[in-house]
Amino acid sequence: MLAGVRDANVIADKGYDANSVVDQAHSQGCVAVIPSRSCRKQPREFDLHLYKERCLVENFFQRIKCNRRIAMRFEKLAANFLGMVQLAAILVWLA
Repeated sequence: MLAGVRDANVIADKGYDANSVVDQAHSQGCVAVIPSRSCRKQPREFDLHLYKERCLVENFFQRIKCNRRIAMRFEKLAANFLGMVQLAAILVWLA
């Protein structure tokens, strides 16, 4: 999942709070912005302001998936699908 990612912020939810994922991110020069699960004995520090950006991205994907053509991927060609995603993004931006 993180193959080829270098010098970036890895933002994920609590489900990815595993030492192997965090260590892999740090070994590639990334910053892991992953909150600790409640069962972790020593909670790890993370940037709360960066983590809030994740919510905006997820909400955007939920809004464009309201369009049935995108959710079911009726467009078989990648270029046509990209066009529909761009159209849905424009509609979200205008709303």
